[in-house]
Amino acid sequence: MAVPLHPILWVSIWVGAAPLIFYVALIGLGVIPFFQRHFLYAHTINSLWWSDINAPVGWGFAKNQVTPFGLQTSDGETIYAWHIMPLPLYLQHETTVATQDMGFCNDFTQTESFRLLASDPEARLIITCNSPLQNAGHIAQNTRPDSYHALTDTSSYHVLAIDYRGFGHSTGAPDERGLILDAAAVVDWAINVANISPNRIVLLGHSLGTAVASGVAERYALQGVEFAGIVLVAPFSDLATMLSGYRFGGIVPALGPFALWPSFARVLDRFIVDKWHSADRLANIVRHTRNRLRISLVHAKNDLDIPWTEDNKLFRAAASETIGTLDDDEFDTWKESYTVRTSGDSFVTTWKTGGDIIIRQELFPYGGHNDILSFAPVSLAIMRSFDLGGTAYD
Repeated sequence: MAVPLHPILWVSIWVGAAPLIFYVALIGLGVIPFFQRHFLYAHTINSLWWSDINAPVGWGFAKNQVTPFGLQTSDGETIYAWHIMPLPLYLQHETTVATQDMGFCNDFTQTESFRLLASDPEARLIITCNSPLQNAGHIAQNTRPDSYHALTDTSSYHVLAIDYRGFGHSTGAPDERGLILDAAAVVDWAINVANISPNRIVLLGHSLGTAVASGVAERYALQGVEFAGIVLVAPFSDLATMLSGYRFGGIVPALGPFALWPSFARVLDRFIVDKWHSADRLANIVRHTRNRLRISLVHAKNDLDIPWTEDNKLFRAAASETIGTLDDDEFDTWKESYTVRTSGDSFVTTWKTGGDIIIRQELFPYGGHNDILSFAPVSLAIMRSFDLGGTAYD
């Protein structure tokens, strides 16, 4: 006759099994596209209840330095955007800019801020593709305002930042095609409404935003449009590979023991609805470049969310389009000849083709996953994209 388990033992078993049951349930829900996209983008998590993103002064910006406005996408969504004026330019025109109406602007083209952007034939613009995966939230959540300040407080750069569809005040729901259309709406507006030439635009992506930046850059490369530069911060080669090693908060593995299975990423890719194959897209961008291209990959060594080794895959995919196919040992030897070791935890690899294509990978010792956006390597990568400093790539 079986001896019944003591109630305390039953409780112990259930306490131990509950996390596993919960984890397995999440994995099961994760193969369903609706839940998978909610897990991936976390677009319903934000602080809009207690944050007024139509009042950017709350994040330390000067009055009307930031103009919130809306953009229409080609498939009918309305995307919430911020135009952030460089602070030195704001200082020159503070009287006229500060007296504009505050808050959301229904027609940005009628503002002094727009005039200062569109009427300057030398204006340089950074279009930021934030990371919906890492920060969720909205356009001003977490560390994003710090990165905007770093880009505009002492420079001459204008910045355009958006909330993708389904985030913040933007309409719709996120997916791979939609997020690329959102970024394309910003590019189209910049070129066709603000009259900014593509050679004065840098696409800046962070984390999952690097996949968006790569996607929109590929879209325009196929049309023969070449930007001043593509700067990818904490990027990854494709979503399945990234998720295999991704850690929530830099600690908890997203897919735990499955990541120990070498071919797991290939199996996972079959179930992921939004693939985000950035390595393939970078290769395609290089393949279709006819004149000039600047690709900068920047990663912090102490990034606990996405391993810096993902940059190696992106660099190889892009460079291989110009040097041909090499096996692993041959490529490593070739790459090392163009690498400068700046310390035990940092290096810079720079590949210049015979034409005007420059592909640069930089590993920086510090910055983690988010703070790196406000660190010097990112600002320098943008300067290099605009060919400032002459031999800055040497």
